[in-house]
Amino acid sequence: MPESTPGAIQELSPRQVAELLRERCILLIDVREPSEYAVQRISEALLHPLSTFDAAALPPDQPRQIVFHCGSGKRSALAAQARLASGAPRAFHMSGGMAAWTAQGLPVIEIDPATGKPVRR
Repeated sequence: MPESTPGAIQELSPRQVAELLRERCILLIDVREPSEYAVQRISEALLHPLSTFDAAALPPDQPRQIVFHCGSGKRSALAAQARLASGAPRAFHMSGGMAAWTAQGLPVIEIDPATGKPVRR
């Protein structure tokens, strides 16, 4: 994990997040709504919508650091702020959200419109 300043929100690029997922160093939390998650998602991400978000319900940052993501980076920054407000020493979120992730050609699970089944892309 990159070093971060205690009490601050650290932004990670989609490529950094992808690498940290491969290394199994982070727990990626998707704060979008269930309908957004169902259409397209990062396979390792867990859903915890911002609309029902409770930072205190999240596990501690060890052994894996929590990183938030959303569609554009706005909601994940709010989730990271809530994480800090709940007493966590630091918080991470992915800059640019799913828009940046897909723009960089990183893998996703999407619903195939022809079959209605999830496929990896």
